[in-house]
Amino acid sequence: MATASDILDVKELNDILNTCSIIAAAFKSREDHRKQLELEEARKAGLAPAEVDEDGKEINPHIPQYMSSAPWYLNAEKPSLKHQRKWKSDPNYTKSWYDRGAKIFQADKYRKGACENCGAMTHNAKSCMERPRKIGAKWTNMHIAPDEKIETFELDYDGKRDRWNGFDPATYARIIEKYEQRDEARRKYLKEQQLKKLEEKNNKQKGENEVSDDDEDEDTMKDDEAKVDESKQMDFAKVEKRVRTTGGGSTGTVRNLRIREDIAKYLLNLDVNSAYYDPKTRSMREDPLPDADPNEKFYGGDNQYRISGQALEFKQLNVHAWEAFEKGKDIHLQAAPSQAELLFKDFKIIKEKLKSQTKAAIMEKYGNAATQEELPKELLLGQTERQVEYDRAGRVIKGLETSLPKSKYEEDVYINNHTSVWGSWWKDHQWGYKCCKQTIRNSYCTGAAGIEAVETAADLMKANIEHKAASEGKNSFYLFELYYTPTQAEEKKLAAWGTDVPADLVLDQKKLANALKKEDERKREEKDERKRKYNVRWNDEVTPEEMEAYRMKRVHYDDPMKDFLH
Repeated sequence: MATASDILDVKELNDILNTCSIIAAAFKSREDHRKQLELEEARKAGLAPAEVDEDGKEINPHIPQYMSSAPWYLNAEKPSLKHQRKWKSDPNYTKSWYDRGAKIFQADKYRKGACENCGAMTHNAKSCMERPRKIGAKWTNMHIAPDEKIETFELDYDGKRDRWNGFDPATYARIIEKYEQRDEARRKYLKEQQLKKLEEKNNKQKGENEVSDDDEDEDTMKDDEAKVDESKQMDFAKVEKRVRTTGGGSTGTVRNLRIREDIAKYLLNLDVNSAYYDPKTRSMREDPLPDADPNEKFYGGDNQYRISGQALEFKQLNVHAWEAFEKGKDIHLQAAPSQAELLFKDFKIIKEKLKSQTKAAIMEKYGNAATQEELPKELLLGQTERQVEYDRAGRVIKGLETSLPKSKYEEDVYINNHTSVWGSWWKDHQWGYKCCKQTIRNSYCTGAAGIEAVETAADLMKANIEHKAASEGKNSFYLFELYYTPTQAEEKKLAAWGTDVPADLVLDQKKLANALKKEDERKREEKDERKRKYNVRWNDEVTPEEMEAYRMKRVHYDDPMKDFLH
């Protein structure tokens, strides 16, 4: 049977085991400790993300370890700062503030115990904030002030010390307006004073030299106004601070390096999700205004300075000094910066020489394939040791057939009923489809019929061109005679304009003359809109005489006599 002493020994043993497990979990090897230190340095430099607690909040990497590490008895599994905060909040505390200017009741007559001056019940005459009346509301019983809303709050530690508690940001707009009005009045006053001085100066010059050139006066006024603006800007940017010297109470001025009109980094963008600002080191590594115009920005984050200018060169110089010191070179960037920079320059020159020598040695030994005119077939075809056997029909018996490499673009895609891809046919500096010989990308495939139609159209075009070239040397003045005395031989001459008239065509001369008159009337109607008819009747039946009259009256733009027709 177990005694009390045995039970006590078991409890002590459990405590010892728990303590040993905690110590074993907290113990780190030398390599783990070194990695932890490197991670902390990277977090402080902003190269690694900050540590996050169990609530998802980032932990400032500059907090000392004795403050950020929780005691062992709390058994904190994750990094946290809860042990530094107040765990329990008092429900009686509040963060609200007084309702400024709120009124609760408006009385019509004076009440007993109210303020004798204004008539409000919430204060007495001694603490009244109104102007003392000649006769108080107690005796006049008029203009009774309303009762104010009185509140009492129990604020916590932060609420009592919050200097901005109850501040209304809208009141700042009135302050800005006040200062703008003052600056505007100041500018007007300075301009008036300058104009007065210019008038006095001009009057003196007129008395001495009677010069009345208005243009010169305007130019001088503009120059003087520009000088006034520059002097104002210089005075505005000149920030001085008066200090008391260690003499007999005399004072002096010291130039302040900071202009108070400069906007702080954390005020450039008040968005919560904008660039992070570290108040301890006063650093903002990211750009607070990434979408703004780069020509108007004067600050783009601390990282902008780290990757621009001579910052990269300084980093390379620093790294070179470290590596040279590790390899036994007596060099120190802070102790002897000139020596370190000179050695770094020599190192770069020697490095370039070694690169060029290595390159020349490799090219001398193996040659330069880029300078050869023709590459060997072994390199072009990419021969391998893989064996493939085929039968008489060309089928693969043994091994795998070489697969062609595929590009990232679509291959063998046939659109619009085509049986070949775009670019499979080339003619007259144009790509097209081989199946129908069309050069339009989105055309529908017409097959062999389309090819025949295209060839027929091309042959007809050639025949028309030859016909036209054969008839260019003939006189075209016969057109005037055709309009009035057409004959069978003259009808054959019309074929020169691209319309062949059959030889066995017989035309009625009277019908042709009437058709010519109708065609003249139709053309006059087209020229004169006043003669156009409202009710137009279409006749679909066209006689050969009307067709011939249309051909004869039609203006051919290749005709050299077309300008003489009326």
